[in-house]
Amino acid sequence: MDRLSPEQLEASLSELLEKQRSAFSTTPLPSAETRLGWLKTLRALVTSEQDALADAVSRDFGNRSRDETLFAEILPTLQSIDHARRHLRRWMRPSRRPLGIAFQPGSAQVFYQPLGVIGVIVPWNYPIFLALGPLIGALAAGNRVMIKMSEATPATSQRVKDLLARAFPADLVTVVLGEADVGAAFSRLPFDHLLFTGATSIARHILHAAADNLTPVTLELGGKSPAIVSPTVPLEDAAERIAFGKTMNAGQTCVAPDYVLVPEDRVEGFVEAYRRAIGRFYPRLEDNPDYTSIINPRQQARLNSYLDDARSKGAQLIPLFDRGQERRLPHTLLLDVRDDMLVMQDEIFGPLLPIVPYRRIDDAIAYVNARPRPLALYYFGYDREQQRRIVSQTHSGGVGINETLLHVAVSDLPFGGIGPSGMGHYHGHEGFLTFSKAKAVLRKPRFNATRVLYPPYGTAMQKLLRRFLIR
Repeated sequence: MDRLSPEQLEASLSELLEKQRSAFSTTPLPSAETRLGWLKTLRALVTSEQDALADAVSRDFGNRSRDETLFAEILPTLQSIDHARRHLRRWMRPSRRPLGIAFQPGSAQVFYQPLGVIGVIVPWNYPIFLALGPLIGALAAGNRVMIKMSEATPATSQRVKDLLARAFPADLVTVVLGEADVGAAFSRLPFDHLLFTGATSIARHILHAAADNLTPVTLELGGKSPAIVSPTVPLEDAAERIAFGKTMNAGQTCVAPDYVLVPEDRVEGFVEAYRRAIGRFYPRLEDNPDYTSIINPRQQARLNSYLDDARSKGAQLIPLFDRGQERRLPHTLLLDVRDDMLVMQDEIFGPLLPIVPYRRIDDAIAYVNARPRPLALYYFGYDREQQRRIVSQTHSGGVGINETLLHVAVSDLPFGGIGPSGMGHYHGHEGFLTFSKAKAVLRKPRFNATRVLYPPYGTAMQKLLRRFLIR
C-alpha cells in the first residue's frame, strides 16, 4: 500500500472492509458447494504456484531450503484444505441437542453461521502457512477475509497478494501490504473476528485496538517452549528429535524447543549426542542450501545480543560450527544459564539452545510450572506413566511426546496457546468453529405448553417447581 497519511490510510482500509461487508450482506450463508469451490480454487492455486512461493520465501530469508518450505508450509496447507473439504458438510450440519422434559414439546439445535469479515495478521517466519491456514478455516466457515502480510517478507507478501487476487474477487479475499503503521491501522478495523500470529509484545497492542470495537480476537503467540529429556530415554533418540525441531527454519518457529531440561548426570552425554545430530543434518554451514538464514540483520543482532549477555553473565557457549556466514548464525548450545540472562527471559526464536539440568522429574515439572505457560511442551521418554504425568501436570498450548513441531501440522488437532502464549485456537474443526457463530435455536410447536409459566402464578406453577426443584 502506498504511503498515505494516517487519515487516508484509515479511509482506504475502511473502504476495503466495507466492500467485503456489503458482499457478505448479499450472501450471508454461502452454500457448501460455494465454500467447497473456494477451497478447490485455493488448492489448485497453491499446487501450481508452490515453486514460485518457495523461491519468494528463500529470497526474503536470504536462504531457506526449497524442501523446507514445501514440507513446513505448502504440504500442511494442502493437507488442511483436503481435511476441510472432506469434513465441511458435516461441520455445517446443525447439531441437535437434547431438550429436557420441562421444555417439551420442542427441539433444540445449534446452527453454525458465518461471522462476516475476518481479519488475519501474518508474521514473517512462516508467511505462507500462517496466511493460508487461517484463510482455509475462514472460507470453510463461509466468511470474507482480509489479510495483512508481514513487511519483513516483501517478496512472499507480494506473491501471495498477486496470487490470491488472481483467484478470488477482492470482496471475498483481499491482501494488504505495508509497514507497521498499516498493521496498526488494520488492527483497529471493526472486524467480526481478528486472528493475530506474532510476538507477545505486539499482541498487547492488538488487544487494545480490538477492544475499542469489541472485536473477538484469536492470538497465536509463542513463549519459551520447553523440552524435557527423561532419565531413561536413549539420548540419541531425544537429541535427534529435538535438533530437528530446533533447526527447522533456524529455530525461527513459535513452537521450536526453546530450552531443554536434562537430568544433571546426562548433560554431557546429551551435548555430545546433540552435536552428532547437528553434524548429520548439516555437515557444513557455509554454502549449505539446507541451512536457513536469520530473516534480517535486526533479528541477527537480537540473537547475538543474547549470546553476549549470556557470556558476560557466566554461561558456557558451545558453538556447533566454527564460524557463521552472513546471516547463517551458527547453532549454539548454552550451559550454566541463569534466569537473569536474556536467553532465559525472552523467546529465543533462533538457533540457540540453553540446557537446564534437573535432579528429579518432579523438579523438571515444577520448573516448567513456575514459568509462563508455553505454546508447546515436549517430553522424551517411553514410560507411559511419566508421559501421563507430563500431560496432566503441566499446562501448554500443545504437547509433543517423543516428537517436536509436528503436532501443529495434524489437521484435526486444534492449534493455540494458553495465557501468555495466546488465546483461542484454530485448524481443522476448531478453525471452523472459531470463525463461526454457534447460534442456539429453540423451536416450539403451535401448542403452547409454556403457558403454565405465565403469571399470575398459581397451583400449576407450584406443582412444576416442586417437580423440578430439589428441596
